Amino acid sequence: MKVGFIGLGAMGAPMARYVHGKGLLTAVGNRTQAKADALAAELEVRAARSAANFADCDVVALCVSLDADVLENVAALADVLKAGAVVVDHSTVAVETARRCAAMLATHNIGFLDAPVSGGVEGARNGKLSVMVGGEAENLERARAAIEAYAARISHMGGTGAGQATKAVNQVLVAGINEAVCEGLALGEKLGLDPERLLPTLMAGAANNWFLDKRGATMLRDEFAPGFKCAHMLKDLRIVQAIARDTGIRTATIDQALADYAELIERGMGESDTSALISIKRG
Repeated sequence: MKVGFIGLGAMGAPMARYVHGKGLLTAVGNRTQAKADALAAELEVRAARSAANFADCDVVALCVSLDADVLENVAALADVLKAGAVVVDHSTVAVETARRCAAMLATHNIGFLDAPVSGGVEGARNGKLSVMVGGEAENLERARAAIEAYAARISHMGGTGAGQATKAVNQVLVAGINEAVCEGLALGEKLGLDPERLLPTLMAGAANNWFLDKRGATMLRDEFAPGFKCAHMLKDLRIVQAIARDTGIRTATIDQALADYAELIERGMGESDTSALISIKRG
């Protein structure tokens, strides 16, 4: 199997390294060419200059930021990949974007999987991501060896769009947990509680969660080096809000989180980790 990887940011670069570790990586690409050149030189693989450099790949994985980026890459790949190849999109985008991509590639007999991931930068670095997949089962089987390189769990959630729908649910939970943890720890500060006693106490009980474990101590020290940027969370929440609005559910958690992350962007904290939310909660 020959695998290409497009999008070499904080998530994509370590994912590509795991594919290389399995002996499958053939080519890497990135909007900033220097980043692709550097990783290609490090791993001794091809640095793509255009979609044509992925023409011999059986699987091409995408890990980019915006719907427009996904559509642009898929349109370019549709013209060069061979029939039977599979494009795996690990970006978080709208369900409709996933369906447009699948339709675009289907006309060339190329498979498509919408396969967003969860687990943060830590999960990518450790090769332990949860991958939620939408698309045809046969396409997943074709691409499975590549995805397994960086996955702790691969869940086939249904047809095209089901992966993005699952990620929307995931992001509601993530946003709600972030709200609760930041608000709770801000309260703990105001009450004068010792963080070195508070955090392990909380983590030993029912309040324990990934965000508290990975970000609790750093946010209390006002350290907001990004694992997952506020700007990316806001982008995801806008996608989630649009999906949820059509279902008729109550969206208090989504609406509050969206408002809070929009405020963080206005404060110039778009590049900070989502745990910067505590700065709003402090009042």
